[in-house]
Amino acid sequence: MIAAYGSDAYKIVLVLHILCAIVGFGAVFLNAIYGQQASTRKGPEGLAISETNFLVSRVAEYFIYAVFILGIVLVLVGDNVFDFGQTWIWLSIVLYVIGLGVAHGVLYPSVKRMIALQREMAGGPPPAGGPPPQAAEMERLGKRVAIAGPFLNVLLIVLLVLMVFKPGGPGV
Repeated sequence: MIAAYGSDAYKIVLVLHILCAIVGFGAVFLNAIYGQQASTRKGPEGLAISETNFLVSRVAEYFIYAVFILGIVLVLVGDNVFDFGQTWIWLSIVLYVIGLGVAHGVLYPSVKRMIALQREMAGGPPPAGGPPPQAAEMERLGKRVAIAGPFLNVLLIVLLVLMVFKPGGPGV
């Protein structure tokens, strides 16, 4: 076997798996801070923060996908030490898929729309002099993001606990 459990090849894949987790999840774990900073700065400044954070999050997304792929590779080449029937592995897969669903179904579309609304509002004050018409939608979307973001962070912590303690897995 090319990458038997404990071999140098296995360890290289493990390092890549962990590195991708650090880069991918690390890049998005503190997104709420960027969102808060963007909301306190109106106009082009807030928009710049939001757009930059969104770009970084989209790059991080590829590392997050790689975490999953490399994790699957580690199970497949783990010399039967690990298998998909172990609780920590199948539960991690289920939670990862749920996380992707929340990210792609709730978080990304909401943030993308919020950035579009910020662009509209950066064009100047509303014609009537009151709150811009986009403000209500921004607030509604902000509430969705304020739920989805922390949910994904908690999900990440649960996944990390599963990886470390390996319930229903080997004692390695």
